Amino acid sequence: MTTFIKRVALAAIALGVMSTQASAADKNVATGGNHEIILHAWSWSFNTIREHLQEIKDAGYTIVQTSPINECYVGDNGGRQLFGNGKWYYHYQPTDWTIGNYQLGNRDEFKAMCAEANRLGIRVIVDVLPNHTVIDRTHINARLDSAVHGRQNLFHANGLWPIADYSDRYQCTTGEMGKLPDVNTENPDFQYYYMQFVNDVLACGARGFRYDTAKHIGLPDEPRDPKSPQNDFWDVAMGRKAVKGLKLTIPRDQLFIYGEVLQDKNVPEKGYAEYMDLTASNYGWVLRNVLNKHNAKADNLLQWHHSVDPAHLVTWVESHDTYCNEHASAGMSDELVRLGWVFLVSRQYGTPLFYSCPHGSTRQNYWGDNEIGKVGNDEFKHPVVRAANEFRKRNADLPEHLVISDDGKQIVVERGDKAAVIINLAETATDVKLPVTIANGKYRDALTKQRFQVKKGTLSASLQPMSAYFLYK
Repeated sequence: MTTFIKRVALAAIALGVMSTQASAADKNVATGGNHEIILHAWSWSFNTIREHLQEIKDAGYTIVQTSPINECYVGDNGGRQLFGNGKWYYHYQPTDWTIGNYQLGNRDEFKAMCAEANRLGIRVIVDVLPNHTVIDRTHINARLDSAVHGRQNLFHANGLWPIADYSDRYQCTTGEMGKLPDVNTENPDFQYYYMQFVNDVLACGARGFRYDTAKHIGLPDEPRDPKSPQNDFWDVAMGRKAVKGLKLTIPRDQLFIYGEVLQDKNVPEKGYAEYMDLTASNYGWVLRNVLNKHNAKADNLLQWHHSVDPAHLVTWVESHDTYCNEHASAGMSDELVRLGWVFLVSRQYGTPLFYSCPHGSTRQNYWGDNEIGKVGNDEFKHPVVRAANEFRKRNADLPEHLVISDDGKQIVVERGDKAAVIINLAETATDVKLPVTIANGKYRDALTKQRFQVKKGTLSASLQPMSAYFLYK
């Protein structure tokens, strides 16, 4: 069956998605497009990451993101299962802000991992969470209490009251989220203690951060907690100002930093974007909807569904939250996730993050071997994923042009006039004729070596079910 396709040019003026003229150093973005590709080495230990860094590099990633490295709650008698006798989310319950925990490894192991990553030209970014502590406050380290001159100074005045309305910015930025006590991030004593941790992380060789629950820390112009004379945490954390004489030791423009600012009602996205790149959570939902329905027209893929310039968005098909908490993506087939990844990584803007699922996991067995510290399954280095990462690297500075078929079963991402990706969402083999803007001539798929020809602006192709092709002239 031949499918005729309607081309859709992503004109920057029409869609309002052209990058601002920020320098590459300012936002880790080249003027022609985004270059970075993140592997989220979720729950891998420091030693496991170090042992697999060459594989990570060979697969085309430029950044590896760790799980939280801070001292954390030891639950279930120190069990190390992802879920069961031990929990992956225990390392999201800080007991202190020092490097090392029983789940991922110690400071020396972290430092050795960073050294090897830097040798290979890979940046390490660390998941950090200054917003809250462990649920059971009896486990908070006495050092932390001492640093803020008493437990009474550690939390917001509102910090032990559960958030009832997440659209209320006072509650959202000062209240207890999911039983996690809300830290007074505006307390200069806490800021000083936290920045010592941040600078130690940088001294060990990391070169960036992912800020967990970032939207729960207020911006300067937002409502203040009674214990907070000013909302200046982000100015301190990003090196714009010192606290008690201490400042970020590496300039902000040399670091890759993004925040988990999940989109919702009343979230001041543009305010957070003044400090860091942001997660494109709504776009992830839209993409999964398209993939699950095998129809690129099931939702609007052409808009980024965000108020912030797409050059400063971190994109994903799935995250550890959509996989583990909501299970919104856990049931998707690996084939669907790979096709979604091909689409994201082939695009000109957005910094794509690949979530590494647990070792031994399948879409029927979420936890796989169910062991914290192990390498993820092989999907992060699947040949299709590697080919997509290589396509991004080779075409990073070239403009994009999207084509979507009338029935929504095929997507083409063209980069410049000599390279394109074809994604077939159809569950059956399909013959198509695609009106394209790449140059006339012969092309070859990087994976299958299948030959294609563009003649008079039309590409005729026979596509296998649920497949992706990487065309180079």
